[in-house]
Amino acid sequence: MKRSRFTEAQILKALKEMEVRPAAEVARKLGVAPATLYQWKSRYGGMTLSELKRLRELEGENARLKKMYADLSLEHEALKDVVARKL
Repeated sequence: MKRSRFTEAQILKALKEMEVRPAAEVARKLGVAPATLYQWKSRYGGMTLSELKRLRELEGENARLKKMYADLSLEHEALKDVVARKL
C-alpha cells in the first residue's frame, strides 16, 4: 500500500480547515488536488486522530494477512500437485 506523504494529524487538520475555507484554497495551500481533499473527507470525515491511526494499523495488518494467505494457498496448490503426480 502506498504511504501518504501526509500524516494523520495533517489530514484531519486539512479536513477541519475545509469547514471554514473553500476546498480549492486548502488544496492549493497543501499542494494537492481538491479531489484529494474530498476523498479524504469521504474516507476520514468524522474520525478522531486515534481512530484514524487505528484504521491505518488495521489496513496494514489486513494487507499483511492477505499476503500470507496468498503465499500459503500457492504452497498448498504446489503440494497438491506433487501428491497428485505421485499417485
